[in-house]
Amino acid sequence: MSLSSNVSEKAALIWAIADKLTGVYKPHEYGEVILPMTVIRRFDCIIADTKAAVLEKYESVKSLPMRDVLLRKASGYDFYNTSKYDFDKLLDDPDNIEANFRDYLNGFSENVQDIIEKFKFDGHITTMANKGILYIVIKEFTSPRAKLHPSVVSNLEMGYIFEEIIRRFSEAHNEDAGQHYTPREVIELMVNILFYDDNDVLSGNNVAKTIYDPACGTGGMLSVAEEYLHRMNATTELMAFGQEINDQTFAICKADMLIKGNNAEFIKDGNTLTDDQFEGQTFDYILSNPPFGREWKNEKAKVEAEAKLGFAGRFGAGLPAASDGQMLFLLTAISKMKDPKDGGSRIAIIHNGSPLFTGDAGSGPSDIRKYILENDLLEAIVALPNDIFYNTGIATYIWVLSNKKAGTRREGKVQLINANGLFEKRRKALGNKRNDIPQSAIEEITRIYGDFKKNDISKIYDNEDFGYTKITVERPLRDEKGELVLKKGKKQPDTSLRDMENVPLKEDIMEYFKREVLPFAPDAWIDKNKSKVGYEIPFTRYFYKYVAPRPSEEIMAEILDIEAELEGALAEVFDL
Repeated sequence: MSLSSNVSEKAALIWAIADKLTGVYKPHEYGEVILPMTVIRRFDCIIADTKAAVLEKYESVKSLPMRDVLLRKASGYDFYNTSKYDFDKLLDDPDNIEANFRDYLNGFSENVQDIIEKFKFDGHITTMANKGILYIVIKEFTSPRAKLHPSVVSNLEMGYIFEEIIRRFSEAHNEDAGQHYTPREVIELMVNILFYDDNDVLSGNNVAKTIYDPACGTGGMLSVAEEYLHRMNATTELMAFGQEINDQTFAICKADMLIKGNNAEFIKDGNTLTDDQFEGQTFDYILSNPPFGREWKNEKAKVEAEAKLGFAGRFGAGLPAASDGQMLFLLTAISKMKDPKDGGSRIAIIHNGSPLFTGDAGSGPSDIRKYILENDLLEAIVALPNDIFYNTGIATYIWVLSNKKAGTRREGKVQLINANGLFEKRRKALGNKRNDIPQSAIEEITRIYGDFKKNDISKIYDNEDFGYTKITVERPLRDEKGELVLKKGKKQPDTSLRDMENVPLKEDIMEYFKREVLPFAPDAWIDKNKSKVGYEIPFTRYFYKYVAPRPSEEIMAEILDIEAELEGALAEVFDL
Protein backbone atom coordinates (compact mmCIF):
# COMPACT_ATOMS: atom_id res chain seq x y z
CA MET A 1 0.00 0.00 0.00
CA SER A 2 1.36 3.45 -0.92
CA LEU A 3 2.03 6.04 1.74
CA SER A 4 -0.78 8.31 0.53
CA SER A 5 -3.39 5.52 0.38
CA ASN A 6 -2.39 4.21 3.83
CA VAL A 7 -2.72 7.72 5.26
CA SER A 8 -6.10 8.34 3.62
CA GLU A 9 -7.44 4.98 4.74
CA LYS A 10 -6.22 5.32 8.32
CA ALA A 11 -7.49 8.93 8.60
CA ALA A 12 -10.88 7.90 7.23
CA LEU A 13 -11.14 5.04 9.72
CA ILE A 14 -10.27 7.31 12.64
CA TRP A 15 -12.68 10.01 11.44
CA ALA A 16 -15.42 7.35 11.20
CA ILE A 17 -15.28 7.10 14.99
CA ALA A 18 -17.11 10.43 14.91
CA ASP A 19 -20.27 8.45 14.18
CA LYS A 20 -20.33 7.63 17.89
CA LEU A 21 -20.55 11.36 18.67
CA THR A 22 -23.75 11.86 16.66
CA GLY A 23 -26.51 13.39 18.72
CA VAL A 24 -24.18 14.66 21.42
CA TYR A 25 -22.03 16.74 19.07
CA LYS A 26 -22.78 18.51 15.80
CA PRO A 27 -20.66 17.52 12.77
CA HIS A 28 -18.61 20.73 12.93
CA GLU A 29 -17.68 19.85 16.55
CA TYR A 30 -16.41 16.32 15.87
CA GLY A 31 -12.81 17.42 15.47
CA GLU A 32 -12.78 18.88 19.00
CA VAL A 33 -12.95 15.28 20.26
CA ILE A 34 -11.33 13.31 17.42
CA LEU A 35 -8.16 15.44 17.23
CA PRO A 36 -7.13 15.27 20.91
CA MET A 37 -8.16 11.61 21.17
CA THR A 38 -5.99 10.77 18.16
CA VAL A 39 -3.01 12.55 19.72
CA ILE A 40 -3.54 10.86 23.10
CA ARG A 41 -3.96 7.46 21.45
CA ARG A 42 -0.71 7.98 19.51
CA PHE A 43 1.12 8.73 22.77
CA ASP A 44 -0.50 5.66 24.36
CA CYS A 45 0.67 3.38 21.54
CA ILE A 46 4.21 4.76 21.48
CA ILE A 47 4.94 4.23 25.19
CA ALA A 48 3.06 0.93 25.46
CA ASP A 49 6.25 -1.14 25.07
CA THR A 50 8.01 0.58 28.01
CA LYS A 51 4.98 1.31 30.21
CA ALA A 52 5.74 -1.52 32.65
CA ALA A 53 9.34 -0.34 33.04
CA VAL A 54 8.15 3.22 33.71
CA LEU A 55 5.69 2.09 36.40
CA GLU A 56 8.39 0.03 38.09
CA LYS A 57 10.86 2.91 38.02
CA TYR A 58 8.19 5.35 39.25
CA GLU A 59 7.71 3.42 42.49
CA SER A 60 11.38 3.85 43.37
CA VAL A 61 11.92 7.44 42.21
CA LYS A 62 8.57 9.23 42.72
CA SER A 63 9.87 11.19 45.70
CA LEU A 64 13.14 12.21 44.03
CA PRO A 65 13.64 15.68 42.48
CA MET A 66 15.31 14.06 39.44
CA ARG A 67 12.39 11.71 38.75
CA ASP A 68 11.45 13.37 35.45
CA VAL A 69 14.84 12.65 33.88
CA LEU A 70 14.86 9.09 35.21
CA LEU A 71 11.34 8.36 33.98
CA ARG A 72 12.14 9.71 30.52
CA LYS A 73 15.10 7.37 30.42
CA ALA A 74 12.91 4.43 31.43
CA SER A 75 10.35 5.39 28.79
CA GLY A 76 12.90 5.80 26.02
CA TYR A 77 11.12 9.00 25.00
CA ASP A 78 10.91 12.60 26.22
CA PHE A 79 7.50 11.80 27.71
CA TYR A 80 5.92 9.06 29.83
CA ASN A 81 2.81 8.04 31.76
CA THR A 82 2.79 6.93 35.41
CA SER A 83 -0.90 5.97 35.64
CA LYS A 84 -1.70 2.28 36.03
CA TYR A 85 -4.20 2.72 33.21
CA ASP A 86 -3.79 2.63 29.46
CA PHE A 87 -6.52 2.54 26.80
CA ASP A 88 -7.03 -1.21 27.14
CA LYS A 89 -7.15 -1.21 30.95
CA LEU A 90 -9.66 1.66 30.97
CA LEU A 91 -12.20 -0.67 29.38
CA ASP A 92 -12.08 -3.05 32.37
CA ASP A 93 -14.10 -0.66 34.56
CA PRO A 94 -16.94 0.97 32.58
CA ASP A 95 -18.64 2.32 35.71
CA ASN A 96 -15.68 4.52 36.63
CA ILE A 97 -14.55 5.43 33.13
CA GLU A 98 -14.49 9.22 33.68
CA ALA A 99 -12.45 9.15 36.92
CA ASN A 100 -10.07 6.53 35.53
CA PHE A 101 -9.60 8.38 32.24
CA ARG A 102 -8.74 11.58 34.13
CA ASP A 103 -6.30 9.57 36.27
CA TYR A 104 -4.74 8.26 33.09
CA LEU A 105 -4.37 11.74 31.55
CA ASN A 106 -2.94 13.15 34.80
CA GLY A 107 -0.32 10.42 34.69
CA PHE A 108 1.34 11.91 31.61
CA SER A 109 4.49 13.98 31.93
CA GLU A 110 3.93 17.74 32.09
CA ASN A 111 4.90 18.34 28.46
CA VAL A 112 2.07 16.08 27.28
CA GLN A 113 -0.39 17.58 29.75
CA ASP A 114 0.42 21.01 28.31
CA ILE A 115 -0.54 19.69 24.87
CA ILE A 116 -3.81 18.19 26.10
CA GLU A 117 -4.66 21.44 27.87
CA LYS A 118 -4.31 23.37 24.59
CA PHE A 119 -7.05 21.20 23.11
CA LYS A 120 -9.42 22.44 25.86
CA PHE A 121 -10.40 18.78 26.23
CA ASP A 122 -11.47 18.68 29.88
CA GLY A 123 -15.01 19.91 29.20
CA HIS A 124 -15.48 17.31 26.48
CA ILE A 125 -14.57 14.52 28.90
CA THR A 126 -17.36 15.71 31.20
CA THR A 127 -19.83 16.03 28.31
CA MET A 128 -19.07 12.55 26.95
CA ALA A 129 -19.28 11.01 30.41
CA ASN A 130 -22.59 12.70 31.17
CA LYS A 131 -24.04 11.61 27.83
CA GLY A 132 -22.82 8.04 28.25
CA ILE A 133 -20.46 7.92 25.25
CA LEU A 134 -17.01 8.29 26.86
CA TYR A 135 -16.58 4.52 27.25
CA ILE A 136 -17.79 3.93 23.69
CA VAL A 137 -15.35 6.47 22.21
CA ILE A 138 -12.38 5.08 24.16
CA LYS A 139 -13.35 1.56 23.07
CA GLU A 140 -13.43 2.71 19.43
CA PHE A 141 -9.92 4.10 19.83
CA THR A 142 -8.67 0.69 20.99
CA SER A 143 -10.02 -1.01 17.87
CA PRO A 144 -7.69 -2.11 15.05
CA ARG A 145 -8.75 0.93 13.00
CA ALA A 146 -7.13 3.20 15.61
CA LYS A 147 -3.96 1.20 16.17
CA LEU A 148 -1.35 3.93 15.97
CA HIS A 149 1.77 2.09 17.14
CA PRO A 150 4.94 3.20 15.27
CA SER A 151 5.24 -0.34 13.86
CA VAL A 152 1.93 0.28 12.05
CA VAL A 153 2.05 4.04 11.40
CA SER A 154 5.36 5.82 10.91
CA ASN A 155 6.02 9.32 12.24
CA LEU A 156 5.87 10.64 8.68
CA GLU A 157 2.49 8.99 8.10
CA MET A 158 1.23 10.21 11.46
CA GLY A 159 1.96 13.79 10.45
CA TYR A 160 -0.06 13.30 7.27
CA ILE A 161 -2.91 11.70 9.26
CA PHE A 162 -3.08 14.66 11.64
CA GLU A 163 -3.31 16.99 8.66
CA GLU A 164 -5.97 14.91 6.91
CA ILE A 165 -8.12 14.86 10.05
CA ILE A 166 -7.73 18.65 10.37
CA ARG A 167 -8.81 19.01 6.74
CA ARG A 168 -11.94 16.94 7.38
CA PHE A 169 -12.65 18.94 10.54
CA SER A 170 -12.15 22.22 8.67
CA GLU A 171 -14.51 21.15 5.89
CA ALA A 172 -17.19 20.19 8.43
CA HIS A 173 -16.67 23.55 10.15
CA ASN A 174 -16.64 25.44 6.84
CA GLU A 175 -13.17 26.76 7.70
CA ASP A 176 -10.01 27.14 5.69
CA ALA A 177 -7.93 23.99 5.91
CA GLY A 178 -5.15 25.95 4.22
CA GLN A 179 -4.70 28.14 7.29
CA HIS A 180 -3.35 25.06 9.06
CA TYR A 181 -1.10 23.41 6.53
CA THR A 182 0.48 23.54 3.09
CA PRO A 183 0.42 20.78 0.42
CA ARG A 184 3.49 18.60 0.83
CA GLU A 185 4.59 18.95 -2.80
CA VAL A 186 4.81 22.73 -2.34
CA ILE A 187 6.88 22.31 0.82
CA GLU A 188 9.17 19.83 -0.93
CA LEU A 189 9.79 22.33 -3.72
CA MET A 190 10.54 25.07 -1.19
CA VAL A 191 12.92 22.82 0.72
CA ASN A 192 14.68 21.73 -2.48
CA ILE A 193 15.36 25.37 -3.31
CA LEU A 194 16.19 26.36 0.27
CA PHE A 195 18.95 23.76 0.62
CA TYR A 196 20.14 23.89 -2.98
CA ASP A 197 23.93 23.98 -3.15
CA ASP A 198 24.40 24.15 0.64
CA ASN A 199 27.30 21.77 0.53
CA ASP A 200 28.25 22.04 4.20
CA VAL A 201 24.77 20.85 5.15
CA LEU A 202 24.38 18.23 2.45
CA SER A 203 27.80 16.64 2.71
CA GLY A 204 29.35 17.69 6.05
CA ASN A 205 29.67 15.42 9.06
CA ASN A 206 27.68 16.09 12.24
CA VAL A 207 26.54 19.53 11.09
CA ALA A 208 23.86 21.20 13.24
CA LYS A 209 21.59 23.82 11.69
CA THR A 210 18.47 25.69 12.80
CA ILE A 211 15.21 26.29 10.94
CA TYR A 212 12.32 28.59 11.93
CA ASP A 213 8.70 28.98 10.88
CA PRO A 214 6.84 32.03 12.29
CA ALA A 215 3.43 30.52 11.39
CA CYS A 216 4.18 26.83 11.78
CA GLY A 217 0.67 25.31 11.85
CA THR A 218 0.96 21.56 12.43
CA GLY A 219 4.69 21.72 11.68
CA GLY A 220 4.51 20.26 8.19
CA MET A 221 7.16 22.56 6.76
CA LEU A 222 9.58 21.87 9.59
CA SER A 223 9.00 18.12 9.27
CA VAL A 224 9.54 17.99 5.51
CA ALA A 225 12.74 20.05 5.85
CA GLU A 226 14.05 17.58 8.44
CA GLU A 227 13.08 14.56 6.33
CA TYR A 228 14.82 16.06 3.30
CA LEU A 229 18.05 16.72 5.15
CA HIS A 230 18.14 13.25 6.68
CA ARG A 231 17.69 11.73 3.22
CA MET A 232 20.59 13.81 1.92
CA ASN A 233 22.83 13.49 4.96
CA ALA A 234 21.86 11.37 7.95
CA THR A 235 24.51 13.01 10.15
CA THR A 236 23.05 16.51 9.85
CA GLU A 237 20.89 17.69 12.72
CA LEU A 238 18.19 20.24 12.00
CA MET A 239 16.77 21.93 15.08
CA ALA A 240 13.24 23.14 14.41
CA PHE A 241 11.76 26.31 15.92
CA GLY A 242 8.23 27.50 15.34
CA GLN A 243 5.40 29.65 16.63
CA GLU A 244 1.66 29.08 16.09
CA ILE A 245 -1.36 31.10 17.18
CA ASN A 246 -4.05 28.40 16.84
CA ASP A 247 -4.20 26.26 20.00
CA GLN A 248 -5.21 23.02 18.29
CA THR A 249 -2.62 23.15 15.54
CA PHE A 250 0.03 24.26 18.04
CA ALA A 251 -0.82 21.22 20.18
CA ILE A 252 -0.49 18.88 17.20
CA CYS A 253 2.80 20.47 16.12
CA LYS A 254 4.25 20.15 19.60
CA ALA A 255 2.98 16.58 19.92
CA ASP A 256 4.51 15.68 16.54
CA MET A 257 7.89 17.09 17.59
CA LEU A 258 7.73 15.25 20.91
CA ILE A 259 6.84 11.97 19.22
CA LYS A 260 9.76 12.29 16.80
CA GLY A 261 12.23 12.97 19.58
CA ASN A 262 12.78 16.60 18.67
CA ASN A 263 12.95 19.35 21.26
CA ALA A 264 9.28 20.27 21.60
CA GLU A 265 10.21 23.24 23.82
CA PHE A 266 11.28 25.05 20.64
CA ILE A 267 7.64 25.13 19.49
CA LYS A 268 5.90 28.14 21.04
CA ASP A 269 2.30 29.30 21.07
CA GLY A 270 1.07 32.85 20.66
CA ASN A 271 0.68 35.61 18.10
CA THR A 272 3.98 36.07 16.26
CA LEU A 273 3.12 39.65 15.28
CA THR A 274 2.48 40.91 18.81
CA ASP A 275 4.35 38.40 20.98
CA ASP A 276 7.51 37.23 19.27
CA GLN A 277 8.65 34.19 21.27
CA PHE A 278 12.06 34.21 19.58
CA GLU A 279 12.98 37.87 20.01
CA GLY A 280 16.64 38.48 19.27
CA GLN A 281 17.23 34.95 17.93
CA THR A 282 18.46 34.18 14.43
CA PHE A 283 18.32 31.01 12.36
CA ASP A 284 20.09 29.37 9.43
CA TYR A 285 16.87 28.81 7.50
CA ILE A 286 13.38 30.31 7.60
CA LEU A 287 10.51 28.53 5.89
CA SER A 288 6.88 29.66 6.05
CA ASN A 289 3.42 29.96 4.51
CA PRO A 290 1.92 32.81 6.56
CA PRO A 291 -1.74 33.81 6.28
CA PHE A 292 -2.37 36.30 3.50
CA GLY A 293 -5.22 38.66 2.81
CA ARG A 294 -5.99 38.96 6.52
CA GLU A 295 -6.18 42.21 8.38
CA TRP A 296 -3.94 42.98 11.35
CA LYS A 297 -6.09 45.66 13.00
CA ASN A 298 -6.13 43.77 16.29
CA GLU A 299 -2.32 43.81 16.32
CA LYS A 300 -2.03 47.38 15.06
CA ALA A 301 -1.07 49.11 18.33
CA LYS A 302 1.77 46.72 19.19
CA VAL A 303 3.04 46.45 15.61
CA GLU A 304 3.15 50.23 15.19
CA ALA A 305 4.91 50.60 18.55
CA GLU A 306 7.58 48.15 17.41
CA ALA A 307 7.84 49.89 14.04
CA LYS A 308 8.78 53.11 15.87
CA LEU A 309 11.91 51.32 17.09
CA GLY A 310 13.12 51.29 13.48
CA PHE A 311 15.54 48.47 12.72
CA ALA A 312 15.94 47.77 16.42
CA GLY A 313 12.59 46.00 15.91
CA ARG A 314 11.27 43.85 13.09
CA PHE A 315 9.31 46.42 11.11
CA GLY A 316 11.79 49.19 10.41
CA ALA A 317 11.50 48.85 6.63
CA GLY A 318 7.81 49.81 6.57
CA LEU A 319 4.29 48.61 7.33
CA PRO A 320 1.80 47.07 4.88
CA ALA A 321 -1.85 48.09 4.67
CA ALA A 322 -3.87 47.09 7.74
CA SER A 323 -6.03 44.86 5.52
CA ASP A 324 -3.20 42.39 4.80
CA GLY A 325 -0.51 41.38 7.27
CA GLN A 326 1.49 38.88 5.22
CA MET A 327 4.43 41.24 4.70
CA LEU A 328 4.77 41.54 8.50
CA PHE A 329 5.69 37.86 8.50
CA LEU A 330 8.15 38.52 5.67
CA LEU A 331 9.80 41.24 7.77
CA THR A 332 9.81 38.91 10.78
CA ALA A 333 11.62 36.29 8.69
CA ILE A 334 14.18 38.86 7.52
CA SER A 335 14.78 39.99 11.10
CA LYS A 336 15.69 36.39 12.00
CA MET A 337 18.49 36.14 9.43
CA LYS A 338 21.98 35.53 10.74
CA ASP A 339 24.62 38.13 9.99
CA PRO A 340 26.55 37.14 6.82
CA LYS A 341 29.78 37.03 8.84
CA ASP A 342 28.13 34.32 10.95
CA GLY A 343 27.14 32.28 7.92
CA GLY A 344 24.04 34.18 6.79
CA SER A 345 20.58 32.74 6.21
CA ARG A 346 18.14 31.70 3.52
CA ILE A 347 14.36 32.17 3.43
CA ALA A 348 11.58 30.52 1.42
CA ILE A 349 8.16 32.05 2.08
CA ILE A 350 4.82 31.88 0.27
CA HIS A 351 2.80 34.98 -0.65
CA ASN A 352 -0.08 35.78 -2.93
CA GLY A 353 0.37 38.40 -5.65
CA SER A 354 -0.26 41.41 -3.40
CA PRO A 355 3.31 41.91 -2.03
CA LEU A 356 4.67 42.03 -5.57
CA PHE A 357 3.09 45.30 -6.59
CA THR A 358 0.59 46.85 -4.16
CA GLY A 359 1.39 50.28 -2.81
CA ASP A 360 2.69 53.34 -4.62
CA ALA A 361 6.17 54.83 -4.18
CA GLY A 362 6.59 55.94 -0.59
CA SER A 363 3.98 53.51 0.74
CA GLY A 364 4.76 50.78 3.26
CA PRO A 365 4.68 47.82 0.81
CA SER A 366 6.84 49.70 -1.71
CA ASP A 367 9.32 50.67 1.01
CA ILE A 368 9.53 47.03 2.14
CA ARG A 369 10.33 45.95 -1.44
CA LYS A 370 12.81 48.84 -1.66
CA TYR A 371 14.60 47.64 1.47
CA ILE A 372 14.73 44.04 0.25
CA LEU A 373 16.01 44.89 -3.23
CA GLU A 374 18.43 47.64 -2.27
CA ASN A 375 19.98 45.31 0.29
CA ASP A 376 20.21 42.56 -2.35
CA LEU A 377 18.16 40.09 -0.31
CA LEU A 378 15.81 38.78 -3.00
CA GLU A 379 17.18 35.79 -4.88
CA ALA A 380 14.20 34.42 -6.79
CA ILE A 381 10.40 34.39 -7.05
CA VAL A 382 8.62 31.27 -8.29
CA ALA A 383 5.03 31.55 -9.57
CA LEU A 384 3.15 28.40 -8.56
CA PRO A 385 0.24 26.83 -10.46
CA ASN A 386 -3.26 27.93 -9.46
CA ASP A 387 -5.60 25.62 -7.52
CA ILE A 388 -2.91 23.77 -5.58
CA PHE A 389 -3.94 24.99 -2.13
CA TYR A 390 -6.90 23.66 -0.17
CA ASN A 391 -8.41 27.04 0.63
CA THR A 392 -7.68 29.24 -2.37
CA GLY A 393 -7.35 29.06 -6.12
CA ILE A 394 -5.56 32.41 -6.50
CA ALA A 395 -2.03 32.95 -7.75
CA THR A 396 0.68 32.20 -5.20
CA TYR A 397 4.43 32.75 -5.23
CA ILE A 398 7.48 31.44 -3.40
CA TRP A 399 9.88 34.24 -2.45
CA VAL A 400 13.46 33.06 -1.97
CA LEU A 401 15.70 35.42 0.01
CA SER A 402 19.34 35.22 1.02
CA ASN A 403 21.86 37.54 2.63
CA LYS A 404 24.85 35.57 1.37
CA LYS A 405 24.71 36.38 -2.36
CA ALA A 406 27.95 38.42 -2.27
CA GLY A 407 30.56 37.07 -4.66
CA THR A 408 28.14 34.70 -6.40
CA ARG A 409 26.54 34.89 -9.84
CA ARG A 410 23.28 35.89 -8.16
CA GLU A 411 24.73 39.07 -6.67
CA GLY A 412 22.62 42.06 -7.68
CA LYS A 413 20.22 39.80 -9.61
CA VAL A 414 16.70 38.41 -9.21
CA GLN A 415 15.45 35.30 -10.99
CA LEU A 416 11.75 35.05 -11.87
CA ILE A 417 10.46 31.54 -12.60
CA ASN A 418 6.99 31.11 -14.08
CA ALA A 419 6.03 27.56 -13.03
CA ASN A 420 2.31 28.32 -13.43
CA GLY A 421 1.86 25.66 -16.10
CA LEU A 422 3.80 22.87 -14.39
CA PHE A 423 1.02 20.84 -12.79
CA GLU A 424 -1.23 17.86 -13.27
CA LYS A 425 -4.97 17.68 -12.66
CA ARG A 426 -6.21 15.78 -9.62
CA ARG A 427 -8.75 13.02 -10.20
CA LYS A 428 -10.72 14.39 -7.26
CA ALA A 429 -10.56 17.91 -5.87
CA LEU A 430 -9.78 18.51 -2.19
CA GLY A 431 -11.55 21.76 -1.43
CA ASN A 432 -10.00 24.26 -3.86
CA LYS A 433 -7.09 21.95 -4.53
CA ARG A 434 -7.69 20.73 -8.07
CA ASN A 435 -4.07 20.46 -9.19
CA ASP A 436 -0.86 18.84 -7.95
CA ILE A 437 2.78 19.62 -8.70
CA PRO A 438 4.16 16.22 -9.75
CA GLN A 439 7.62 15.05 -8.72
CA SER A 440 8.90 15.62 -12.27
CA ALA A 441 7.82 19.28 -12.09
CA ILE A 442 9.42 19.74 -8.66
CA GLU A 443 12.68 18.45 -10.13
CA GLU A 444 12.37 20.65 -13.22
CA ILE A 445 11.67 23.83 -11.23
CA THR A 446 14.58 23.02 -8.89
CA ARG A 447 16.88 22.46 -11.88
CA ILE A 448 15.80 25.73 -13.55
CA TYR A 449 16.44 27.57 -10.30
CA GLY A 450 19.86 25.94 -9.96
CA ASP A 451 20.88 26.56 -13.58
CA PHE A 452 20.19 30.30 -13.18
CA LYS A 453 19.74 30.76 -16.92
CA LYS A 454 17.19 32.59 -19.06
CA ASN A 455 14.58 30.55 -20.91
CA ASP A 456 10.85 30.64 -21.62
CA ILE A 457 9.91 30.34 -17.95
CA SER A 458 13.03 31.81 -16.32
CA LYS A 459 13.93 35.50 -16.51
CA ILE A 460 16.86 37.22 -14.80
CA TYR A 461 16.87 40.91 -13.92
CA ASP A 462 19.04 43.41 -12.12
CA ASN A 463 17.64 44.61 -8.78
CA GLU A 464 17.34 48.13 -10.23
CA ASP A 465 15.01 46.89 -12.99
CA PHE A 466 12.19 46.83 -10.44
CA GLY A 467 12.78 50.37 -9.20
CA TYR A 468 11.46 53.70 -10.39
CA THR A 469 11.38 57.32 -9.35
CA LYS A 470 7.91 58.76 -9.14
CA ILE A 471 8.17 62.36 -10.27
CA THR A 472 5.55 65.11 -9.92
CA VAL A 473 5.10 67.07 -13.13
CA GLU A 474 3.70 70.57 -12.64
CA ARG A 475 2.14 72.99 -15.11
CA PRO A 476 1.85 76.73 -14.44
CA LEU A 477 -1.33 78.30 -13.11
CA ARG A 478 -2.79 80.89 -15.54
CA ASP A 479 -5.53 83.46 -15.12
CA GLU A 480 -8.59 83.87 -17.34
CA LYS A 481 -6.51 85.78 -19.88
CA GLY A 482 -3.95 83.02 -20.07
CA GLU A 483 -1.37 85.03 -18.18
CA LEU A 484 0.94 83.36 -15.64
CA VAL A 485 -0.11 83.71 -12.01
CA LEU A 486 2.98 84.71 -10.06
CA LYS A 487 3.61 84.82 -6.34
CA LYS A 488 6.73 86.62 -5.21
CA GLY A 489 7.86 86.40 -8.80
CA LYS A 490 7.52 82.60 -8.96
CA LYS A 491 5.23 80.51 -11.14
CA GLN A 492 2.49 78.72 -9.23
CA PRO A 493 1.48 75.15 -10.04
CA ASP A 494 -1.98 74.44 -11.40
CA THR A 495 -3.08 71.43 -9.29
CA SER A 496 -5.71 70.49 -11.88
CA LEU A 497 -2.93 69.92 -14.43
CA ARG A 498 -0.57 68.10 -12.06
CA ASP A 499 0.62 64.73 -13.36
CA MET A 500 2.81 61.85 -12.14
CA GLU A 501 5.37 59.87 -14.09
CA ASN A 502 7.25 56.73 -13.08
CA VAL A 503 10.80 56.92 -14.39
CA PRO A 504 12.78 53.63 -14.36
CA LEU A 505 15.81 53.85 -12.08
CA LYS A 506 18.11 52.96 -14.96
CA GLU A 507 16.97 56.02 -16.91
CA ASP A 508 18.19 59.59 -16.46
CA ILE A 509 15.23 61.56 -15.12
CA MET A 510 15.89 64.72 -17.16
CA GLU A 511 16.39 62.77 -20.38
CA TYR A 512 13.11 60.96 -19.75
CA PHE A 513 11.42 64.27 -18.98
CA LYS A 514 12.68 65.88 -22.17
CA ARG A 515 11.59 62.89 -24.25
CA GLU A 516 8.25 61.96 -22.67
CA VAL A 517 6.87 65.21 -21.22
CA LEU A 518 8.25 68.42 -22.75
CA PRO A 519 7.17 67.68 -26.33
CA PHE A 520 3.55 67.64 -25.08
CA ALA A 521 3.83 70.23 -22.31
CA PRO A 522 6.69 72.65 -23.00
CA ASP A 523 5.89 74.75 -19.90
CA ALA A 524 6.07 71.80 -17.48
CA TRP A 525 8.64 71.31 -14.72
CA ILE A 526 9.50 68.70 -12.09
CA ASP A 527 8.87 69.41 -8.40
CA LYS A 528 11.97 67.61 -7.14
CA ASN A 529 10.89 67.90 -3.49
CA LYS A 530 8.07 65.45 -4.22
CA SER A 531 10.13 62.79 -6.02
CA LYS A 532 9.97 59.34 -4.41
CA VAL A 533 11.70 56.06 -5.21
CA GLY A 534 9.45 53.03 -5.41
CA TYR A 535 9.78 49.34 -6.28
CA GLU A 536 7.34 46.88 -7.78
CA ILE A 537 7.61 43.44 -9.37
CA PRO A 538 4.88 43.15 -12.04
CA PHE A 539 5.55 39.43 -12.46
CA THR A 540 2.96 38.58 -15.11
CA ARG A 541 4.05 41.49 -17.31
CA TYR A 542 7.51 39.96 -17.68
CA PHE A 543 6.04 36.73 -19.03
CA TYR A 544 3.32 38.26 -21.18
CA LYS A 545 3.32 36.93 -24.73
CA TYR A 546 1.66 38.98 -27.42
CA VAL A 547 -0.96 37.10 -29.40
CA ALA A 548 -1.84 38.80 -32.66
CA PRO A 549 -5.57 39.34 -33.24
CA ARG A 550 -7.19 37.08 -35.83
CA PRO A 551 -7.61 38.60 -39.32
CA SER A 552 -10.98 40.31 -39.81
CA GLU A 553 -11.66 38.15 -42.89
CA GLU A 554 -11.34 34.99 -40.79
CA ILE A 555 -13.70 36.35 -38.12
CA MET A 556 -16.26 37.44 -40.77
CA ALA A 557 -16.17 34.02 -42.43
CA GLU A 558 -16.80 32.39 -39.05
CA ILE A 559 -19.77 34.71 -38.38
CA LEU A 560 -21.28 33.91 -41.80
CA ASP A 561 -20.89 30.18 -41.12
CA ILE A 562 -22.69 30.56 -37.77
CA GLU A 563 -25.49 32.59 -39.42
CA ALA A 564 -25.95 29.92 -42.09
CA GLU A 565 -26.04 27.24 -39.41
CA LEU A 566 -28.66 29.19 -37.45
CA GLU A 567 -30.79 29.74 -40.55
CA GLY A 568 -30.74 26.00 -41.24
CA ALA A 569 -31.74 25.25 -37.65
CA LEU A 570 -34.59 27.77 -37.76
CA ALA A 571 -35.82 26.36 -41.07
CA GLU A 572 -36.00 22.89 -39.51
CA VAL A 573 -37.99 24.23 -36.55
CA PHE A 574 -40.57 26.02 -38.74
CA ASP A 575 -40.85 23.05 -41.12
CA LEU A 576 -42.03 21.03 -38.08
